[in-house]
Amino acid sequence: MNSDFYELMESNPVIAAIKDDKGLETCCLCENIRVVFILYGNICTIDNIVERVKKAGKVAIVHIDLMEGLSGKEIAVEFIKSHTKADGIISTKPSLIKKAREQGLYTILRIFILDSMAFQNVHKQITAATPDMLEILPGLMPKIIRKVGGIARIPVIAGGLISDREDVMGALSAGAISVSTTNPEVWEM
Repeated sequence: MNSDFYELMESNPVIAAIKDDKGLETCCLCENIRVVFILYGNICTIDNIVERVKKAGKVAIVHIDLMEGLSGKEIAVEFIKSHTKADGIISTKPSLIKKAREQGLYTILRIFILDSMAFQNVHKQITAATPDMLEILPGLMPKIIRKVGGIARIPVIAGGLISDREDVMGALSAGAISVSTTNPEVWEM
């Protein structure tokens, strides 16, 4: 695991997840936000979005699965690496995480824990992808965050439905290294 990435995430427990230009503008003005998850864009706009995040002095992590015009194939990672200044990617696809690691990008495997079958599959997905970090959704399940943290052996980020200080503190107390949220009010905490 990349120790610089770990230290960055540990020292910045709230991550701005942006889903539109308004969120981009807001997060770039938030001095306490250092890491940005980019959840929107397409092959024509992603380089500009990443550039704006970088100019604001922040780390840009692209959710590659959500980029319009990019396929779920490894070439999408090469595109992000060669056509943007992104620091890393988020994906639900282990093959894209592996490719991104080979390219020297930070990697976050996103997993939705919706039932016991999804929970039982966590170790298998981590083993297949070997990501730097794991993001679990929804992030409002302290008991599950603890359990996943116990089996994952990598840092866990809690995301999805984080809406206030109580949610942030609950996730961090349960062992999450950071939380990601699209809620600008939480970014300012």
